[in-house]
Amino acid sequence: MQDTVERHMRRYGLSGNAEIRYIDLVSEVGELGRHEYSDNAKMEMGDCIFALLALCCGMRIDAREALETALAKYDERFSTGGGISSEIIDEIPNQEGLT
Repeated sequence: MQDTVERHMRRYGLSGNAEIRYIDLVSEVGELGRHEYSDNAKMEMGDCIFALLALCCGMRIDAREALETALAKYDERFSTGGGISSEIIDEIPNQEGLT
């Protein structure tokens, strides 16, 4: 998928450094929050995925490798009795169902 995003960015002249890509990602996630439970959520989620993969391209990070690293981290946390969140989030009160 990352290669497809990179080709679209080149085809349509969507240049921008990592900082611009990060701002775009934050903007798209904000839009998703406004459409979280609507018919537009699928389109907005696609925009978020595109923006995240574009950021990976801008930072020269292989998205697949990054995901595999994160999944391994979660496997390790769960295998030791932990949860999906980091220790910092675990310490925040009233986070039922989020850890």
